[in-house]
Amino acid sequence: MVAADAVRIDKLLWFLRLSKSRSQAQGLIAEGHVRLNGKRVEKSSIEARIGDILTLPRGEGAIAVRVDAMPSRRGPATEARACYSEI
Repeated sequence: MVAADAVRIDKLLWFLRLSKSRSQAQGLIAEGHVRLNGKRVEKSSIEARIGDILTLPRGEGAIAVRVDAMPSRRGPATEARACYSEI
């Protein structure tokens, strides 16, 4: 299932299962840990689009992913994984 062209970045991180909750995604953004196309995201309301590059902390390092499709819901991990590719 594919949704709109753009989705709020906090919602997208949650849909893609890159954060456990939307609140956790908002916390990462508020602390300045999330980057969109190389620029620090300062507000959770910023919208991400297909083709954008997201960088966020993962364990001791960081993960960079390209958004390949916009999910319409928080589905199973396999569905979420089909919407992005690691760089």
